[in-house]
Amino acid sequence: MEAPSSSDQYRSSSSSAGSPSAAAAAGRRYYFPRPGRPISFEDSPDWGDDITAAGPHTLTSASLASSSYPSPSPSLPEPPAPAFRERKVAGAALVWKELTVSVRDGGRRYCSGRVVKGSSGYALPGTLTVVMGPARSGKSTLLRAIAGRLRGAERMYGEVFINGVKSPLPYGSYGYVDRDDVLIESLTVREMLYYSALLQLPDVFSSKKAAVDDAIAAMSLGDYADKLIGGHCFAKRLPTGERRRVSIARELVMRPHVLFIDEPLYHLDSVSALLLMVTLKKLASTGCTVIFTMYQSSTEVFGLFDRICLLSNGNTLFFGETLACLQHFSNAGFPCPIMQSPTDHFLRAINTDFDRIIAMCKNLQDDQGDFSSVSMDTAVAIRTLEATYKSSAESASVESMIAKLTEKEGPYLKAKGRASDAARVGILTWRSLIIMSRDWKYFWSRLVLYMLLALSIGTMFIDIGHSLSSVVVRVSAIFVFVSFVILLSVCGVPAHINEIKIYSHEDANQHSGTSVFLLGHFLSSIPFLFLLSISSSLVFYFLIGLRNEFNFLMYFIITIFMCLLANEALMMIVAYIWLETYKCTLTLICLYVIMMLVAGYFRIREAIPSPVWNYPLSYISLHTHAVQVSSLCSSWVNWCPHDLAC
Repeated sequence: MEAPSSSDQYRSSSSSAGSPSAAAAAGRRYYFPRPGRPISFEDSPDWGDDITAAGPHTLTSASLASSSYPSPSPSLPEPPAPAFRERKVAGAALVWKELTVSVRDGGRRYCSGRVVKGSSGYALPGTLTVVMGPARSGKSTLLRAIAGRLRGAERMYGEVFINGVKSPLPYGSYGYVDRDDVLIESLTVREMLYYSALLQLPDVFSSKKAAVDDAIAAMSLGDYADKLIGGHCFAKRLPTGERRRVSIARELVMRPHVLFIDEPLYHLDSVSALLLMVTLKKLASTGCTVIFTMYQSSTEVFGLFDRICLLSNGNTLFFGETLACLQHFSNAGFPCPIMQSPTDHFLRAINTDFDRIIAMCKNLQDDQGDFSSVSMDTAVAIRTLEATYKSSAESASVESMIAKLTEKEGPYLKAKGRASDAARVGILTWRSLIIMSRDWKYFWSRLVLYMLLALSIGTMFIDIGHSLSSVVVRVSAIFVFVSFVILLSVCGVPAHINEIKIYSHEDANQHSGTSVFLLGHFLSSIPFLFLLSISSSLVFYFLIGLRNEFNFLMYFIITIFMCLLANEALMMIVAYIWLETYKCTLTLICLYVIMMLVAGYFRIREAIPSPVWNYPLSYISLHTHAVQVSSLCSSWVNWCPHDLAC
């Protein structure tokens, strides 16, 4: 018997992909939901209903076991079943119509390169809708455009409807999860979600705790609820898959109608990816509208999608159900081989980067024939797929569904209440206090360095007497102490950068604000900076023999404290500008050197050239005021600081 050719394999794949019954009979490797009538916003229950999620879309372990999932292992991994009653939520029917996003090209005009071009589609309650495509295809841009989170250089054309109403998504109606996980390492999972709930929700504490418990159960985080996210010396940090779940759970405490996720499977292994997608499928079964981006997935994960939007270079090559996408590729002349993952086949056909690989490996062949499963050029394949989709019945069905969803207005999503600014300042202050007390990078490492510095300088300048000449020596000691205390504070730059990243994420999701963050961080740093000031100053003050009077001692401590407080603000500004440890450290050291030069120690201030060096630099230098004020504590007799130049 002759072995079938590669074209025969493609034909058999096409026939099986185009017929669901044939696929089921042949025992194909895909899990496809049974076709049913479309879900609209009219099918969604109200928010207040507390019913057990046991509808037709509920993904139970029994259904998983009976479905046509492949079984590479004896049993399919499942998230632990929570012992709680799932809350049905009112999802929202989301429609985008002829959506185009252009990016500012340096000047005033807008260019259309590497952006979204005329995309149309919809996402319904209780379903998973994925935006898929190769790198730089516009997936994340489309997701941000639908969610109303475009950046300053991006401009959107087209329409977005929510329940048939052309309006932006109000606060609290949606959650947005970025690709990178921005978490607070020194908090437990429950603490992380609880403080997030305090910042978002205006209700009483009991309802916020209930929202946190629901989010933990929804994302199957019960076993990790009381573990530190970043771990500690006796425990490992939270696994990557669980960290991703925490990022999603943080948005679930608001109980959103729509959930946007950018690359939910980013940096996840196959098992963690499958567990997360099963959890998201279960979350969608409660009525939530879930839409996310993805580069590629395994066959098992692909079978969990309800609808797919396929992009390449900003163009929509297909929108519809997952099974119809396989049929679409088959109709265009690119059937999926039997032993190949559908997403791998899609990306192979529409990713132009494969052309370079084919050019490099054009003389290589494997045992089954050609290196490529798509015989024509990628650019030709993209044009063929796009033309086939525009003339297909699936495209007409999408336009008909969009017209149906937008012909009448459904329930209007109202903005939810939020915590007051005063409450958020208090919450951020307390949270920052906990973070600073647990993270050694903030102040504890600086405390050790400051104590070593005070002991070193103090023992070096000990027993210098009380003559008039000793005043100059003590001023030198004070200058060295202040200079190095400020210089050593750069070890807290990484902690500031992490804090700013957390703020940027919370501000983008409207959980916080600039003034709230700055005030909360300022108030929380005061007790730690005062601890640093009083501990190091007491050691240094008495070792070098400064004036043994309480008012002078407190004057010296407060001066050091104010210098550290001003320096903390300077570090926060520099960290916000660069958000990179190396650049921040280099910038701060340059600023400290300039402050030391104009402080009046190396040359008296009256002799420093104007206008730049004397004014304004010498007036804003922390070292100038520290040396002048602290010099009053260095003599047992009355003297004038200007006489030090003699």
